[in-house]
Amino acid sequence: MAEAEMTGSTQYLTFKLAEEIYALDIGKVREVLDFTTVTKVPRTPDFMRGVINLRGSVVPVVDLRLKFGMSATEKTVNTCVIIAEVTVDNDTTVLGALADSVQEVIDLGPGDISAPPKIGTRLRTEFLRGMGKRDDRFILILDINKVFSSDELTVV
Repeated sequence: MAEAEMTGSTQYLTFKLAEEIYALDIGKVREVLDFTTVTKVPRTPDFMRGVINLRGSVVPVVDLRLKFGMSATEKTVNTCVIIAEVTVDNDTTVLGALADSVQEVIDLGPGDISAPPKIGTRLRTEFLRGMGKRDDRFILILDINKVFSSDELTVV
């Protein structure tokens, strides 16, 4: 039996958007890339920054800050693209998500995660799988499959 099954903990990749720390289930993350040139695609939503060439595949890149109603991600030395798998309506899409910086991979057990609050966050709480607690900080755990609608992924 795998260690995660015995302890019930899950690994998450943590990253920053503005001053908040977010997390994605590591099972959804393929890799993390340095921010590179993104080719803009006309007539796409504002949060869709464009596409990149990932070893011969065209991968759409979205700006999570714009998707969550924040200002656009500014390119810095720490800006990166998290390549993740998103599944909506039984259709899996690979996309890149811009992040201000990647922090670390952490283990969170069921006791470290609370239900998302009903009010008081910048993003609609249906995007959240839960609120992780680490030291004195909260970590917003995203359900990447609920961040985008099937209509938005069709455009992407």
